[in-house]
Amino acid sequence: MNKLAQETSPYLLQHAENPVEWYPWGEEALALAKQQDKPILLSVGYSACHWCHVMAHESFEDSATAAVMNAHFINIKVDREERPDIDQIYQTAHSVMTQRTGGWPLTIFLTPEQLPFYGGTYFPPMPRYGLPGFSGLIEKVAEAYHERKADIAAQGHQLVAALNQRTGSATQTLSDAPIETAVEQLTTAFDSTHGGFGSAPKFPNAPDWVLFMRLAATGDGNARHMMHKTLTAIAAGGIYDHLAGGFCRYSVDERWEIPHFEKMLYDNGQLLSLYSDGWLLTGDVRWQEVVEDSINWLLRDMQDSGGAFYAALDADSEGVEGKYYVWQTDEIKALLPAEIYPQFATHYGLYNAPNFEHEFWHLCVKGTDDSAPHLNQARETLLNVREQRIPPGRDEKILTSWNALLIQGLSKAGRAFNRPEWIKTAQKAVDFVRENLWKSGHLLACYKDGQARFNGYLDDYAFLLNALLDLLQAEYRQADLDFAVSLAEALLANFEDVQNGGFFFTSHNHEALIQRPKSPFDNAIPSGNGIATFALQRLGYVLGEVRYLSAAERTLFAFGEAINGNPAACPSLLCALQEWLKPPTVVILRGEPKELAVWSHALSTKCLPQCIVITLLNSVNTGFAALDKPVENQVNAWVCRGVECLPVIHQLEVLLTELA
Repeated sequence: MNKLAQETSPYLLQHAENPVEWYPWGEEALALAKQQDKPILLSVGYSACHWCHVMAHESFEDSATAAVMNAHFINIKVDREERPDIDQIYQTAHSVMTQRTGGWPLTIFLTPEQLPFYGGTYFPPMPRYGLPGFSGLIEKVAEAYHERKADIAAQGHQLVAALNQRTGSATQTLSDAPIETAVEQLTTAFDSTHGGFGSAPKFPNAPDWVLFMRLAATGDGNARHMMHKTLTAIAAGGIYDHLAGGFCRYSVDERWEIPHFEKMLYDNGQLLSLYSDGWLLTGDVRWQEVVEDSINWLLRDMQDSGGAFYAALDADSEGVEGKYYVWQTDEIKALLPAEIYPQFATHYGLYNAPNFEHEFWHLCVKGTDDSAPHLNQARETLLNVREQRIPPGRDEKILTSWNALLIQGLSKAGRAFNRPEWIKTAQKAVDFVRENLWKSGHLLACYKDGQARFNGYLDDYAFLLNALLDLLQAEYRQADLDFAVSLAEALLANFEDVQNGGFFFTSHNHEALIQRPKSPFDNAIPSGNGIATFALQRLGYVLGEVRYLSAAERTLFAFGEAINGNPAACPSLLCALQEWLKPPTVVILRGEPKELAVWSHALSTKCLPQCIVITLLNSVNTGFAALDKPVENQVNAWVCRGVECLPVIHQLEVLLTELA
């Protein structure tokens, strides 16, 4: 009997009518595997995943295939967004077993003790693409399990031992050498023609560009060139939605032209931060438009009534990937006035051959003038028509960590562009998390249909702490500072590897799994260890709290082998290393509202990534001695770099000169 109907995950509910006897991950399924001595068929995916849908239609909806699965396996379906702990463990296991990168759907076969012994990603129903057919494969896997139990168990234990060695060892010294090496490695991989790193498929790689943005802000011309070329190319390419705003997950080609059409909240949150910081650095007007249009899309299509944001939009509409987004020229020509169409067609390359499946056009910029009013009018016309189509499915889970990335993006955008309504939106999302997902001093990871579920992960705590530090710079609220301190304390109490340094992905009271990941490496989502280190270090300097600084330092040393040996893979830790080597500049502004607003605005329009600015009214008492500075004039500025503080500054020009 299929057991998914009572789940809240949209992905699991997509499979609730399958003839497969699916179970959610839990004690019932795991116990049954042991009782019946059956291997576990673990299938991991997410609701917006195109190839997950394909495999579901081909295999999981097929009664004959389901009969084989039900006869020989305990079948467990996992939403990787609800259970990133399980996904992370078995993605890594897949990479070790196959020496190939993983992805979704992830198909892993486990012993009843949860030890992996065979796996892959998508499997077709019959042999093709150089892959075995799924039906024949699962029969052979079941046979192998029963005939070679001892060998499989031994292999599984060896694999787990290998997984536990992958975090590397500590170092005794730290320097800026890994930062220089990472820049060299990434520069070698840079695509000087199209921007970005490597070839197809091409991802935004936001954590890499955060590092490059920081370097560009300190005068590194090479970093600035690569960052500017890449963000410009992404904004012009098809990975960006030119009608509604927002970004798709990645490009299937090296030109950023044709995306994998799903839109994920985590990408959009990180790219809001990048384009906002980039605008401060370059003043590129197009980047301002990208930020504004993307936020408008998020507010229109992705915000829950309570103020938080949904997880994703599907790649497919009506069962076809990209159908919602693509056009035929006759359709566009009929919609636009005759005098506007040639300009639009030239700008978006409609006079070229179709770029999507030999029949359709997906809009990406081919011209140079993107500011003409006729183009804005044409885009609005097409958007209104597109919104009458059947839209992609929306995954309405509210994920704490992904909302944190968006809260940070909204905070940065609101501060950079002087848009207080965006800051209020970020505050509303924080309030939702605090009210619905913060329970008895612990975060929960997911909210859906009025239920908050799943023990929070490192990313939830680290990303939210980091986001609060940016939100506090956009507009100070005492509740946000108190929340940040509570999160920092919970991080130390529940996640830190006290003996070795660094932070586990799961808390000390989490469900026991075959491994407790503790990774330094960034992926599409930044490393929880990197962001925790960066945020704890910053909060430590703001409040003068040595415990936070010490925990950050222990983490950097704990991952010394990874930082020195593979620095390009851990840019978030390198950003933290930058601020360990040269502490950030903390600026505390206190004053009366009118004058204080002038000073605060003057700083918010500068690209100062190694600067933390907290703006407080004279009447505010934070309860922290490092912030509650004495009031002397209309505005007072206290500037500290690490433990070295300057005399109080009373003139804005002097402050700007000092920070420059």
